[in-house]
Amino acid sequence: MTTATRRPRIAVHKFSSCDGCQLAFLNLGEPLLALAETVDILHFAEAGPIDEEAEVDIAFVEGSVATSQDAARLHGIRQRSRYLVTIGACATAGGIQALRNLHDADEWVSGVYAQPEHIDLLADSTPIAESVKVDLELWGCPVSGEQVLGATKSLLAGHLPRVDHSAVCMECKRQQAVCVMVAKGQPCMGPVTSTGCGAICPRWQRDCYACYGPAVQANVSALATHLADTGMPADEVARRLLFINGHAEPFRREGLDWQARVITRQGSEEEQG
Repeated sequence: MTTATRRPRIAVHKFSSCDGCQLAFLNLGEPLLALAETVDILHFAEAGPIDEEAEVDIAFVEGSVATSQDAARLHGIRQRSRYLVTIGACATAGGIQALRNLHDADEWVSGVYAQPEHIDLLADSTPIAESVKVDLELWGCPVSGEQVLGATKSLLAGHLPRVDHSAVCMECKRQQAVCVMVAKGQPCMGPVTSTGCGAICPRWQRDCYACYGPAVQANVSALATHLADTGMPADEVARRLLFINGHAEPFRREGLDWQARVITRQGSEEEQG
């Protein structure tokens, strides 16, 4: 079969992650089976096929770069892929494991393992885009399976899909969800977080935790100040920002600023005490 007539090829690769984004892909069910009738899925360990060296049209990557082996493997995937698409918070912003970027990773490893010299762990957990060129980023913790499916169809048609980075608040309006920040005083991250989840947490009267990363032109500083004005301690404000997508700007920049305020205050209290 020639390149012009062969079916499109897809691979799904895992790096440091919980597999949740791959499961979101699998949970598509029948739409995924329909996709498999039109493309060849050559590598997707969670689903069965394994061929990590395959040359593909689209390589989906879940997880962050956390070890030296990750970095080397990733460059090979990039070379063998026409499009490389990151899926989920770990791949797009370092994920939960990027919390270690704020501390001494070697100290943590030494405190857990009897022989830490055998642990291959980089000092930081970093997004895929910090190591190789990424053609499209799909945020979420986990990513939306429908969004992955839509991106696949767009890329195979020869164009990048439009990703909505408007705030979750806009989705709440569309879903007619009561604002949990206004009605209940909850510390919701919706005003600065991209939609994509369907505002699932606010619709269940829970505050948003920023699973889908920063919204376009997000005024994170204003939200952080508001949270502090409502009585949230500075260290809790920092934790809210430096969480699921804490390595992503502007969450990282603002979160580190509030973290520095805590350190400065503690130092002042020690001098006075």
